Amino acid sequence: MTGPDGPEVVGQDGVGVPDALQRLWTPHRLAYVQGVKKPDEGCPFCHLPEKSDEEALILARGKTVYAVLNLYPYNPGHLMAVPYRHVADYTDLTAEETTEVAEFTQHAMRVIREVSSAHGFNIGMNQGVIAGAGIAAHLHQHVVPRWGGDANFMPVIGHTKVLPQLLGETRQLLADAW
Repeated sequence: MTGPDGPEVVGQDGVGVPDALQRLWTPHRLAYVQGVKKPDEGCPFCHLPEKSDEEALILARGKTVYAVLNLYPYNPGHLMAVPYRHVADYTDLTAEETTEVAEFTQHAMRVIREVSSAHGFNIGMNQGVIAGAGIAAHLHQHVVPRWGGDANFMPVIGHTKVLPQLLGETRQLLADAW
């Protein structure tokens, strides 16, 4: 709770020795932790191509694949190469889809280097929920630009990612360079 003098500090008996850590209570996250399902609105990767590029944050569209910014980026310019076809496993891609995912990944790296001088990249797919895929039912390849010193205390200690640019602005820069 916030009062006229700032956040209210609430003590609680029986919690042990006080430490230097602040606690940020986020009870709204309990539904996520408990696995409460949202209404089934279908696969977002299947619905994105139906929207305008600006609305969906799509950078480019190919014959079998499109490139889209990640809505929850690890770093500015974090994008994904996504097949239009709803397919979960890399081994189920057609040869044409496999080739275009690879070509989009290479092109994304060139574009990001041109626009933001990335020093390196993390590239990969999380295959299955157990491997960390947030949307496991629809394959997508991540392209995450990296810079020297881009990982600091904020995400590790503060669980906060600092992004210096709005997604729409990032999309425009990358789409123009694509």
